[in-house]
Amino acid sequence: MNKRIVFTGGGSAGHVTVNLALIPHFLEAGWEVAYIGSENGIERELVQGQPGVRYVAISSGKLRRYLDWKNVTDPLRVTRGAWQAYRFLKRWKPAVIFSKGGFVSVPVVLGGWMNGLPVVLHESDLTPGLANRLSVPFAKKVCVTFAETMDHLPVEKAVHVGAVIRSELFLGSRERGLSLCGFSPSRPVLLVMGGSLGAKRINEAVRSQLTTLLADYQIVHICGKGQCDETLQRPGYRQYEYAMEELPDLLAMADMVVSRAGSNAIFEFLALRKPMSLIPLSKAASRGDQIVNARAFEKRGFCEVLLEEELTEQTFMGALQSLAANREQIVRRMGENSQADAMAKVIALLEQASG
Repeated sequence: MNKRIVFTGGGSAGHVTVNLALIPHFLEAGWEVAYIGSENGIERELVQGQPGVRYVAISSGKLRRYLDWKNVTDPLRVTRGAWQAYRFLKRWKPAVIFSKGGFVSVPVVLGGWMNGLPVVLHESDLTPGLANRLSVPFAKKVCVTFAETMDHLPVEKAVHVGAVIRSELFLGSRERGLSLCGFSPSRPVLLVMGGSLGAKRINEAVRSQLTTLLADYQIVHICGKGQCDETLQRPGYRQYEYAMEELPDLLAMADMVVSRAGSNAIFEFLALRKPMSLIPLSKAASRGDQIVNARAFEKRGFCEVLLEEELTEQTFMGALQSLAANREQIVRRMGENSQADAMAKVIALLEQASG
C-alpha cells in the first residue's frame, strides 16, 4: 500500500493548524509526509523543522479581490508553482493530497489533478474562501467545519466533519502558564490574540487601556510578528509575538479571550470552554468571513461580538464588561455543545481517498 501523503495550505496560521493536527497521526501510522508551501510564508516557519516532515517550497501568488499591479504578475507565479508542484508530485507519487486552503494551495491542487491524484480539501469558515472555491472542481471531497457550509458546495463532494482540534491544546497546564508569565493564581487572566499576523487595532485598544485593564486582569498579549512593544514592561502584562509550544499552557490559564474570529481559533476556544469577545476582521480588509463566523457563534451564545468598525476605547471596555458579566452563562452553553470526532472523520476520508 502506498503510504505517502502531501499536505498543503498557508498564508496564515489558520491555513496550517489543521494540517499540524493531522500530521502526527500519519507519522505515527508509518506514512511518509511531505508539505508543499510557499518560499517565505508563515507555513514554512511553522512546518519546516517538524521531525519526519519534508518541506517543499514552491512559487505562489496571492489571489486578490482588489486592483493591484501584482494581479498581473502573480498569475505567472501561480503557473510556475503549479509546474513545480506537478513535477514534485509526479516524482514522489503520494497516495493523496490534503489541502487546507490559502493561496499557496491552488498550484498544489492543480499539480495533483494533472497527475491524477486524489485531493481532499478542508474549509474551516462558514463560507468557502476563494482558494478553495477555485480548487473544488479538482477535489474528490471537501471537509467542512460548519454544517451551513454544505449549502455552498456540490452535494456529492461536501462532508460535514466538524472542527479539527489539535490534541496538544488539551494538555495545557494552568500552573505552567502562570509560572511562565509570572502571574498570580488569585487574579483572573485575559488572553488577547490578534491572529498569526497580529491585529494592529486590537493591540492599540489593549495598550490604550492597559492601566485600567491591569486593575482587573492579568494580561497575556499575543501581538503578532514585530508588534511587541518593549517599552511596556508592566507587572501582570506579558507579550508574545506568536505562541507555539507555550500556547496550551497560556490557554489553560486564561479565564477570558479577546480574539479575531478565524474559524480554527474560535472552535479551539469553544472546545476549551473559553468565553470570548470576538473582533472580526472587517470587510474592508477581508471577504467578511470572520464576521460570518463570529455571528454564527454569537447566535449560539458562545461569544460577544464587537465589529472593528465600532471599535473604540469605550466600546472595547464595554465589550469586556459584558463578557465578564455573561461569562458563567457562556461557559455553560459551551459545555452543552457536543463536538464530533472531526479528526477521526478526516483521517478516514483521507485513507479512503488514498485507496
